[in-house]
Amino acid sequence: MLVRAPASSANLGSGFDVLGLALDVPFWIADEPLADLLAMDDRHPAWEAHRQAGGDGDLWWRSPIPPGRGMGFSGAARVAGAMLALVGAGEDERTARDGAFEVASTLEGHPDNAAASAYGGVVAAAGGRVVPVHDAFDAVIVLWWPDSSTSTRKARAVLPAAVPFGDAVFNVGRVALLVAAFAAGGRGAVAGAVQGRLDPDAPRAFSPGSGAAPPAGGPGRPIAAWLGGSGPTVAALVDRDRAEQVAAALPPGHRRVVEIDRVGATVDKSDLLSRDSIS
Repeated sequence: MLVRAPASSANLGSGFDVLGLALDVPFWIADEPLADLLAMDDRHPAWEAHRQAGGDGDLWWRSPIPPGRGMGFSGAARVAGAMLALVGAGEDERTARDGAFEVASTLEGHPDNAAASAYGGVVAAAGGRVVPVHDAFDAVIVLWWPDSSTSTRKARAVLPAAVPFGDAVFNVGRVALLVAAFAAGGRGAVAGAVQGRLDPDAPRAFSPGSGAAPPAGGPGRPIAAWLGGSGPTVAALVDRDRAEQVAAALPPGHRRVVEIDRVGATVDKSDLLSRDSIS
């Protein structure tokens, strides 16, 4: 059996540890040695989640998601690993998806990446609940990242234990505006709504080069742009017909135009053993 879970971009700027968006960049895991898959060792986050969900036996995996770049590698891996174990134990996909989210978000310590990888689309997650956020834009995501990686643990360690009341109120307003703007297709509101105050400059010290975020909101520019999780990846919400133009204008580094994944974690039901490769 083969399970696929998408990458994700967390926070979307102001939605710290709450908002996530699924990216059509897959993490694959299987309980049999299919073509092009790599043997997994017990240090892999997917292995940990698979065991936590009651699974056993050898595992194989493959993914183009770069780890340590703010694209939810560990979240996708944990969702996929847990879902493989739960479906293998006889649960239907919907129930297994819920269980995989619970396992992955607990191991991650925050729910935003796990929710996006489990359910797809744009999501809000808090208090163990996940609610889809309606996305009225016909847009894609332009990703940019440097060669350097970021330690989420180190970035989170320098976050303040408390924030001023005014900053908290500011951020609550921006998150509410961001969710409403996504639902209504409010182009002018989204660019400002991603600018929060709960992710100060300290985490960016661990994200060299992430100042490459393109200015948003004007003609030929992204609808909005934000630092993905702890970085260093910059994610930009871009009109489909302008994606290549925006990507070409970014500074040297890695660039990729991807769709928003609308499906989330799934079991691949095709004839796996006859496939020459997966990608």
